[in-house]
Amino acid sequence: MNEHVSNPSVHFPRDYSLTGPLNQQAVEIGLANAEWYKTEIPRARMKELMKRSDGPATRDTLLWFGLMILTAAIGSYLWPSLWCAPFFAVYGVLYGSASDSRWHECGHGTAFKTPWKNDAVYQIACFMIARNPVVWRWSHSRHHTDTIIVGRDPEIAAMRPPDIFRLALNLFGLIDFPVALMAMLRYSAGLLNKDEKDYIPESEQSKVFKVARIWTVIYAFAVAACFYWGTVLPLMIIGLPRLYGAWHHIVCGVTQHVGLAEDVLDHRLNCRTVYMNPFSRFIYWNMNYHVEHHMFPMVPYHALPELHKEMLADCPKPYSSFADAYSEILPTMIKQLRDPTYFVHRELPPTAHPFKPAPVPAH
Repeated sequence: MNEHVSNPSVHFPRDYSLTGPLNQQAVEIGLANAEWYKTEIPRARMKELMKRSDGPATRDTLLWFGLMILTAAIGSYLWPSLWCAPFFAVYGVLYGSASDSRWHECGHGTAFKTPWKNDAVYQIACFMIARNPVVWRWSHSRHHTDTIIVGRDPEIAAMRPPDIFRLALNLFGLIDFPVALMAMLRYSAGLLNKDEKDYIPESEQSKVFKVARIWTVIYAFAVAACFYWGTVLPLMIIGLPRLYGAWHHIVCGVTQHVGLAEDVLDHRLNCRTVYMNPFSRFIYWNMNYHVEHHMFPMVPYHALPELHKEMLADCPKPYSSFADAYSEILPTMIKQLRDPTYFVHRELPPTAHPFKPAPVPAH
């Protein structure tokens, strides 16, 4: 069983920004750009697991695009009757949630063996999920380098105490999508905030602005089409699915790290592996094997189930389902509203190597 503990030596509220004092503290004590614990796997076996192939991703991508075209076409044909609702419901998840895992895997460059295929799907998926491909490439690189290190990781989904209301609204994209659109307009004007300047090299910043301006034109055409034809249907196909189809990627994403340890150098402490149904695994592209992905991010998504088998004896027990994971996550978030020092400490099996200790600031 996992142990639920508090750490009174950590003082709250904490400054989670990338420009606050905890950024420099993480650098000074060795939490930033640190060496992380890795499960020992024979080199020959790891080489097999890291082998890239176009086959699985090509198959899955053709199926993904085919299902989107089919559901959008039927939904549009039945518009505006209620019979279109189930087709747009499926289209929304394919657009507003599956795109989350596609930008992620193609951003790592591991989904396909052929680089241009990774790049093409990455650009399309980033547009659909409304995440600037340049900003998020560098943001996610930092997330993997300094996973849940306060003051360093720009992708901490639930800070302590958690904003549960915000997470609930984002089930329908009601916070993050408007924020993403405002960021798109800000980038179009050539502006980055302080946190973005911390992890995006100056040489890459002009690319951020160029992509944002192209996206702005696309959204403008979609809005103009709505006025021209007197229907919201164009936005039901481009843009709005990011709202009505966002719920699945939020439900999956919360399981990754929420409620677990901060400022540690062992992914077994700050990531969850959760067994999911085949539909969710297709939408999520096996990111439910999240301990495995963070420990070995160069292993392609289609090999993560095999990597999982190799790591079982060295990792905490996987969660058996969404229900199993959320039976821990929800009470933990509620507890953290009163006690932000509270978190879940993952228990290792007797066959595992001990946790890697993390450096702590001197008091």
